[in-house]
Amino acid sequence: MKSLSIIIPIYKEKDNFKILVDKIYINLKKIKINKKNYEVIFVDDNSNDGVDIIYYKIKKKYPSLKLFIRKAKTKDLSQSCIYGFKKSKFDKILVMDGDLQHDPNYIPQFVKKMMLGNYDIIIGARNFKYRDSVKLSFTRYILSKFLIIFFNTLLGKKTSDPMSGFFLFKKEIFTRSKKKLFGKGFKILSDLLYASNDFVKTYDINIIFKSRKKNSSKIGIKVIFYIFIFILSKFIKSLS
Repeated sequence: MKSLSIIIPIYKEKDNFKILVDKIYINLKKIKINKKNYEVIFVDDNSNDGVDIIYYKIKKKYPSLKLFIRKAKTKDLSQSCIYGFKKSKFDKILVMDGDLQHDPNYIPQFVKKMMLGNYDIIIGARNFKYRDSVKLSFTRYILSKFLIIFFNTLLGKKTSDPMSGFFLFKKEIFTRSKKKLFGKGFKILSDLLYASNDFVKTYDINIIFKSRKKNSSKIGIKVIFYIFIFILSKFIKSLS
């Protein structure tokens, strides 16, 4: 792999920001990519929590680190990801959360698998066989299992975890399918997978989902509503 853009959508993650940045750059050193050919892009959903102050303090240490503030009326993870995709300049994009639940130690493994297997998307798949392995509340665990079954039954199984927020993909997938994206909510991977009519070669890497260290989950009724609208829209299109 010759180049890599890492996109991290964040909201109120000031306490996790520097910790995550340090961990990402430690793992980028393990990948054989020229420093000029990777970038780490944080897209902040207008948190106003002072994350920009921390960014400017460490920017000199990490020249390829970038922070964009998305000043939109509606806060939306998918929109933040799409914003990051458009700002990215390299042909491979890795998406991960900014709350330390996605371990940057997996980044070299993702990159190696894509290089050796010529895959289109490498997905960090959580093991939903046991709730303790995914560090979710009982309600979110049941909801996630239900949605995964729903996605894969109605829309065709392409991964064991279409709800994952930790994945590496070829930017051309976004370029080809961006006009078809639902573009709302918290599940941009599902959107990318099912917006494309072309066959995409995927590979699941089982990951251990870490416990949240700071702040709380952003998932609420509005997000769940968007997920169901997305599924319904894709199902209706499949019938036409």
